[in-house]
Amino acid sequence: MPNLKNVSVKKNNLVPIAIIAGLFFVFGFVTWINGALIPFMKTINELTDAQSYLVASASYISFVVMALPASYIINKIGYRKGMSLGLFIMAIGALVFIPAAEARTYWVFLTGIFIQGLGMTLLQTAANPYITILGPIESGAKRIAIMGIANKVAGALGSLVFAAILLSGIDEVKKKLENASIEEKGVLLDTMADSIFMPYLIMAIVLFALGMLIRKAPLPHVEASEFNETKDGASTKTNIFQFPHLWLGVFTLFVYVGAEVIAGDTIIAYGISLGFSASDAKFFTTFTLLAMVVTYASGVILIPKYLNQGTALKISAFLGIVFSICILFTTGFTSVLFVAALGIANALVWPAVWPLTLQGLGKFTKTASALLIMAISGGAIIPPLYGRMVDANKHELIASGLNDADSLATAATNSYWVLIPCYVMILFFAIWGHKYKSWSKNN
Repeated sequence: MPNLKNVSVKKNNLVPIAIIAGLFFVFGFVTWINGALIPFMKTINELTDAQSYLVASASYISFVVMALPASYIINKIGYRKGMSLGLFIMAIGALVFIPAAEARTYWVFLTGIFIQGLGMTLLQTAANPYITILGPIESGAKRIAIMGIANKVAGALGSLVFAAILLSGIDEVKKKLENASIEEKGVLLDTMADSIFMPYLIMAIVLFALGMLIRKAPLPHVEASEFNETKDGASTKTNIFQFPHLWLGVFTLFVYVGAEVIAGDTIIAYGISLGFSASDAKFFTTFTLLAMVVTYASGVILIPKYLNQGTALKISAFLGIVFSICILFTTGFTSVLFVAALGIANALVWPAVWPLTLQGLGKFTKTASALLIMAISGGAIIPPLYGRMVDANKHELIASGLNDADSLATAATNSYWVLIPCYVMILFFAIWGHKYKSWSKNN
């Protein structure tokens, strides 16, 4: 992470906030196209449900690999150069999709997604703590909520654009594949894979151009020491292991990202499993993201004037538990809507966890920020777990002689129970976890 200089929080921060919001727009666009990529990859590479969710794993596991190196790189080459490098790396990842489509080889696709994730890690390792400490800690969730609006609007746009491109005609292709010869199947899948060429070439060009432009961005510097330190804060601690609330915050963010990715990236495939056509299901990720945007906007208005960050997190966790239970006990489009409604439960979790976790860490804020970025790896582990559960439930039903469409759809529905313990952990952190500033019994 860069060595940042002090500036007054009273300084007009509208321009830097707008610039960082632009970066969050980029994050969102690239991240949330996974919802369309998963069923696309499943078809062209003939994958199981568990294998298809490795799309999410490849993207989010990069945050574990790159978070600490990203902190070191940004500290060495500077803030703007670090962000610029991140955008260039994302552009390279987009270009990898071109030979991947040509060869129709799944591991090459995953490599491109992983490389893009490395670039996003560089950007996020700097952008999230930067926007958190750009003003008073009490309004940190408000600023991150603004970033969330940019992120999810871009995600909704990206999901719609890429779903329209990648999933167009996929239902007809699936029907043709059922009776196609090996040669005919190869031609059909190769033609479908070629549709990925142009959008990723354009993405690479845009990311490279942004990487060039960001070097001239007028971004002020802030210092993590602007956080107030409590008597149990950084001034009396010698290492990050003395902050229990930090580790609880990291784990909370880990399960949250997993839950958020499930809500956004599985909903299209889930809709298709329920019998909806791909042309209809392609809009489902947008439902989730629009629910998040509306809730983010509410957070901008309500926090901190009418609602504090801790209360917002409690409400979010409670709604997550309720909506997850509703998914399990409903069917059809109603169940899809409850998956989309998780966007309401998820929206203010990230904005609230960051400031609640970083508060009082002082000189340890940069290291803690890298750890929180590593927690994004929850998106690499929990969604494939959901996919494995779907596969396991399907095999169990087929073994029992229940292999009709309704029974197999039930396998996908029942697997959403994995969300409940995630939201229980978020609720624990909201009520008690963020208050544990010390391991002492008195605290």
